[in-house]
Amino acid sequence: MCGIAGILNFQPDHQNLETQINRMQAALQHRGPDDTGIYIAPSQQAALAHTRLSIIDLTAAGHQPMSTPDHRYHITFNGEIYNFQQLRKQLISQGETFHSQTDTEVIIKLYQKLGVDCVHHLRGMFAFAIWDDVEKTCFLARDPLGIKPLYYYQSGHTLVFASELRAVLASGLPQVNISLPGLYGYLTTGSVPEPHTLIADIHCLAAGNWLYWQGGNTTKKQYWELNFTPQAISPGEAQEIVHTALLDSINHHFISDVPVGIFLSGGIDSTSVLALATQTQTSQISTYSIAFAESAYNEGELAQKIAHHFGADHTEYQVTASFAKNILPKFLRAIDQPSIDGFNTFCVSQVAHEQGMKVVLSGLGGDEIFGGYQSFQKIPQMVAWGQKLHALPLLSTSLGVGLAGWGNSPKIKRLGDFLSQSPSFVSAYRSFRGIFSHTESCRIIEHLLGTKFNYQEQLDNLDNLDNYLADDHFNPEDQVSFLEITGYMRNQLLRDSDVMSMNWGLELRVPLVDQALIAAVAPIPSHIRLQRGKKLLVDGVGQIPDWVVNRPKKGFHFPFESWMNDDFGDYFQNLNIPDNISLKPWYRRWSLAILRYWLEEVVTG
Repeated sequence: MCGIAGILNFQPDHQNLETQINRMQAALQHRGPDDTGIYIAPSQQAALAHTRLSIIDLTAAGHQPMSTPDHRYHITFNGEIYNFQQLRKQLISQGETFHSQTDTEVIIKLYQKLGVDCVHHLRGMFAFAIWDDVEKTCFLARDPLGIKPLYYYQSGHTLVFASELRAVLASGLPQVNISLPGLYGYLTTGSVPEPHTLIADIHCLAAGNWLYWQGGNTTKKQYWELNFTPQAISPGEAQEIVHTALLDSINHHFISDVPVGIFLSGGIDSTSVLALATQTQTSQISTYSIAFAESAYNEGELAQKIAHHFGADHTEYQVTASFAKNILPKFLRAIDQPSIDGFNTFCVSQVAHEQGMKVVLSGLGGDEIFGGYQSFQKIPQMVAWGQKLHALPLLSTSLGVGLAGWGNSPKIKRLGDFLSQSPSFVSAYRSFRGIFSHTESCRIIEHLLGTKFNYQEQLDNLDNLDNYLADDHFNPEDQVSFLEITGYMRNQLLRDSDVMSMNWGLELRVPLVDQALIAAVAPIPSHIRLQRGKKLLVDGVGQIPDWVVNRPKKGFHFPFESWMNDDFGDYFQNLNIPDNISLKPWYRRWSLAILRYWLEEVVTG
C-alpha cells in the first residue's frame, strides 16, 4: 500500500510542474516510507508521483512509478491485487515477460493487453493511474468497494489526483472553498459522503468507477455495482458457500512478503478473521488490541482470552486518559477529512507499527454484509410506521415539523426530519444514522459561513438513491445492507481505516470486504444471510467459541465523554455554535471540535 499523486495538463506549465508534483509527493510521504519516485512525461503533459510501502517484492524492482520496457505506459498504484499471481501466470502463458514479482507490473501488463477492461480481472483493493505516453491519455480506477481512496480536481484541461485530499491541495491548484453539500453531509452523517469532499471542486472517484482523461476531457464509467438478487439457496447450502468464500478470502489476504497480523477487538468479526487464519495458516498469528482502565469500556481481557484460545501471540496496549491527551494532537494532524471515527484505528495502528508490523487484517465489514447492526430491524420498522402515518398527510407533516423544530432530544429531531419526508429507506437510514438534524445542520452551516444554505442538491441525490433501490427491487433488509455498505462503511469506516493506518506506514486489509466474497454471498436470500447475531457468518466460520457468540453485542467505544469533560480540556470547549443546539450525545461535540480544527488548519491555514 502506498501513496499516489499526479497532474495531467493538456496545456502544460513547464515552470511549475516539477515543483507541484514534488509538493504532492511530500504530502504523501507518511503513506510510503520505503521508497519514492516521480515520472514527468517528456511532453510535460503528465507528472506521476509515488511513495512506497513495500509489501510485495521488497526489491528495487518494485519501484514506482513503473514503466513498460518500451516506456509507453507508466503506472502509479496504491493497494494490493490478491489474484496477481494467477493473472501473472496467465499473462506469461500468453507470451508476456516480467521483470519483477509485483502486482503493479501485472496491472500495467493487463492494461497494455485489455485497456479499460483490465479492472474486471482485478481482485483486491486499489487506486491507480496509467499514463499512455503515445496516445497522451490517462486511465484512473478505484476498486469496486471503495477500500482505497482516489481524489481528483479538474479545472479546464487540467486534472489533479491523489490518495488524500491534502495532497491534491498541496499542488496549489484548487481554490480552498468549502463544499456546502460536503459540509451538510458531514454534519448530518458524521462523515463526508462521496463523491463530495469538504473542498468545493475536489471530488472522490466513486467506488467501482474508472475515469479516462484524453486531451483535457474526462469520461467516467461505473464498472461494478452491488447486486443482491436472491437465488434459491437453502440454509445448508448458504453455510457451505460462506465457509468456502471466507477461507478463500483469508488465503488471498495473507499474500504478502512481510508478516501479516490481525486487529482483535473481542467481537464476532475480528474473532472470525482470527479463527479463519488459524484454519488456513501454518505459522503463529500475531494479534493487536487496545484496552482501557475504565471497566465499562474495557474489552482487553476478552481479546486476550480469544487470542489465547486460538494460540495467537497477543499484544495489548492500555489507552489511558493521559495517553489519549498526549496522542490527540498527532491524531488531529493525521486527519485528511473530518469524521466522528478513526481514533481507535489510529491508536491500535500505532501499537502494531511499534511492534514492527507492516500489514494487518481487520474484521471490518461483517456487520454490513451479515446483518450485525440494529438498523436491519429498526429501519424497516421506521418505514412501515412512516407509511401508515403518511396515509394521513396533514397529521404526518405537522407531527414531523413539530418534532424537528421542538423535539427535546437529537433523536426526536431527526425522527421529525424523517416524518417530514416521504417514508423511504434512505430517509429512515439517514435519521437512524444521523448526527445533527436537517434544521440544526443548516443553522450550523449558516453560522459558520455566514451564508444561506440551499440543500436541494443533497435532496436530489437522496431521491436518485431512492429510485435506484426501488427500481432494482431490493427487499427491505437488502436495502439496509446496501445503505450500510455504501454509506457508513464506505464513507466512514473504510476511509478512516485507510488514513489512520497509513499514518503509521501500516497496510490495513479487510478480508470481509472482498469482491469475490460478496459476489458469493450476495445471492443468498436475506432471511438467511442477515439473520440476527450474524448467524450465517458464525456458522460459516465455525470454531467461534459460544462465549464470544452469545455475548451481547457492544460497539467498540472509547470513554470519550469523560475525557472530553476533563482530560482533553480546551479542544472540546467553546465550539461557537448557534444557541439551542444540544451537544449531547458526546459525538456531536466531537464532530464539531474535529471540524473546527480541520477548518483552522486547512481553510484558514
